[in-house]
Amino acid sequence: MRTTMQRLIPALLFSAVFLIGCSRGLPREERPLVIIPDMEVQKKFKAQGATEFFEDGRMMRRPVVGTVARGNLQEDTVMYQGKFGPGETDFVPTSPFAITPEFMKRGQERYEIYCTPCHDASGAGNGIVVTRGNLVRPPTYWEQRVLDHPDGMLFDIITNGIRTMQGYKNQIAPEDRWAIVAYVRALQRAQTATIDDVPVNKRGELD
Repeated sequence: MRTTMQRLIPALLFSAVFLIGCSRGLPREERPLVIIPDMEVQKKFKAQGATEFFEDGRMMRRPVVGTVARGNLQEDTVMYQGKFGPGETDFVPTSPFAITPEFMKRGQERYEIYCTPCHDASGAGNGIVVTRGNLVRPPTYWEQRVLDHPDGMLFDIITNGIRTMQGYKNQIAPEDRWAIVAYVRALQRAQTATIDDVPVNKRGELD
C-alpha cells in the first residue's frame, strides 16, 4: 500500500513545475522562488534602451573608429576602386575580369535594372527618367570623351556617381559594376564599329 506521502509527491512536483512556469510575466518582486534561474531575469542591456552606465546614455555602442566588418577590408584597390599606381590615384585602363559571355550577360542584366532608366537600352541617354522627368540628358556612351574614359574611371562613376548621377556602390556589388563596365563597352562598340570589325565570313549577312 502506498502511503499518503508517496501519493502526494507527484502532485507536489507537478505543482512546483506549474508555479515555476507561471512565474513569467509577474513583477520580479512577486515571483515565487526560482529554483533554476533563467536568462530572462538576469541583468542585461536591451537594444535601443537607455542607461546611466555610459556617458551618452545609450545602450547600443558605436563601432570602434576604424572598425571593418569581416570580409570587407577591400585592400585590392584595382578591384574595389578601379585605381592603381603611386598613391593609387590612377584609373586602371582595363577591367581586372576576363570578358566571357556569362560575364557580359550579367552586365546586361544589371545594366537593364539600374542604368536604362536614365541611359536607355542603347546608351543614348534617352531613358524614361530623362524624357518624362525633364532632367538633363546624360551624354551618349559614344561621345569621344566617354570613349576615352579608362575602364577604372567608368567603374568609379558607377560606384560614386558624377554630377547629377548618384553612386551605386550600395546597390550593386563590385563584380557586377565591372560587368556593367564590360557591357557599356559593348554598347560603345555597337555604335562605333566599322566594317573592318566584322569578320569577313559574316559581312555578307549585313544589310
